[in-house]
Amino acid sequence: MVTLHEDEIELDLPLVRRLIDSSFPHLGNQPLRPLDAGGSTNILFRLGDDLLVRLPRQRGGSANIDKEAQWLPLVAAASPVAVPKIIAIGKPDLGFPERWVIMNWIAGKTPGLASADHNSSTADDLAIDLANFIKALGELEVPADALTDPLLSHYRSESLVSIDADIRSYLDDCRRLHGLDLDLDRCQKVWEAAIALPDSAEPATARWLHGDLLAENLLVQNGRLAAVVDFDCLSVGDPTVDLVIAWELLNPPSRELFRSLLEVDDVTWIRGRAWALAIALMTFPYYWQTMPERCAARLAMARAVLAEAPPLLDNG
Repeated sequence: MVTLHEDEIELDLPLVRRLIDSSFPHLGNQPLRPLDAGGSTNILFRLGDDLLVRLPRQRGGSANIDKEAQWLPLVAAASPVAVPKIIAIGKPDLGFPERWVIMNWIAGKTPGLASADHNSSTADDLAIDLANFIKALGELEVPADALTDPLLSHYRSESLVSIDADIRSYLDDCRRLHGLDLDLDRCQKVWEAAIALPDSAEPATARWLHGDLLAENLLVQNGRLAAVVDFDCLSVGDPTVDLVIAWELLNPPSRELFRSLLEVDDVTWIRGRAWALAIALMTFPYYWQTMPERCAARLAMARAVLAEAPPLLDNG
């Protein structure tokens, strides 16, 4: 297993087997195997035919498990596609310091990026399905206790201005990366244009948001969106960040369809585009050596942002 973080918890297949046998002995006869998927926050294992074991890579990961245990049922009831269901929560044990979960297995595959389906009707189908998911989240009532739950507060639910200093620092880091073929001067112009928009620092009406709505957290079957997974960034706040999937997964025509279905105004669209750029820029310095596939996807997303940016940026 590739180590992604300096504070990563040591974990291997025998330990996961022993954790399952200790906490859930009735599952001890189920075959267990690691999965390549899992992102940068969790490590995943397939348990039998119907279950998934998910363990946090870093200390503090129990908090996300607590959040999902409380709020995922509410999201699932409103979602037009499948979302994970927690079957059981394992306790810290055998030297593993965090809680971990057993979830239902959801069939599907990660969708290809926009370049793979550039002229395909599949992209339009995904645009429709993604818009429906975002609409469902946006229309879901936010209970009073969700508004005050600290676990539902995340930087991706705040304004662009709140991360301006960080993004400028990431831009500097990116300039020192060998082999990053991206026009960083133009990236800076796109970013500065977005944070200069009126009311860029004002809080939006609080809505539910996924917070990490990217291709690696989607599952498709027969060209349609089957599931949205990995709700570690589930938050309440400004949902603009969930628009980023338009620049990673959708080609220009399907991106316009996606926007029209969500009735996104010009200012919000520019901010969504800036979020896509920000997520790409923060990915490169941290994962350049350890997650080349993720970096390639974020590079394609950043280039899609620059290709769509208004021509006036060329003149400053």
